Amino acid sequence: MERRIASAKLKASLEDFLVLTTMTLSTVGTDGGPHAAAVYFAADASINLYFFSETGSQHALDIGREPRAAVAIQAEAADWKDIRGLQMRGKVRVVEIGQEWQAAWQVYREKFPFVSDLEDLVAANQMYSFEPTWIRLLDNRRGFGFKQEWEVVATEKAIGIPPIWRMTRMTNG
Repeated sequence: MERRIASAKLKASLEDFLVLTTMTLSTVGTDGGPHAAAVYFAADASINLYFFSETGSQHALDIGREPRAAVAIQAEAADWKDIRGLQMRGKVRVVEIGQEWQAAWQVYREKFPFVSDLEDLVAANQMYSFEPTWIRLLDNRRGFGFKQEWEVVATEKAIGIPPIWRMTRMTNG
């Protein structure tokens, strides 16, 4: 039986990771090689992950050429039994100044209140949105190799409706 879930419900189940501050963003370089960068992020109700970066950074240059990217978010683990986190694939795009930028900025400021005092620094950087199309949750606390995977099955972004997700795999470890 296919299991579909709305973004808000999926986000609630991933909240332990979305409250963390830092994600590793992986992009594809001009030579086809990988590049990874740690960035602060904030998630909206549709699980879009917003972050800021210099337009001349390696990952920003990579995104300008190839928007496909991957993200990893994980909690600190002292033992293999505590390993848990998210792996995501999707696309990154620039968020232009406007309604979406303002809404994302509000989400970002709520998570990182100190950025309100860094207006000059924020203005010198670009806001980006990582929009996942595939998510894997892994959690060894539930059993070695426990995984749940979801993919986007329907999206109406043009009219502002969050995507619908479908669970594609569950491994009980």
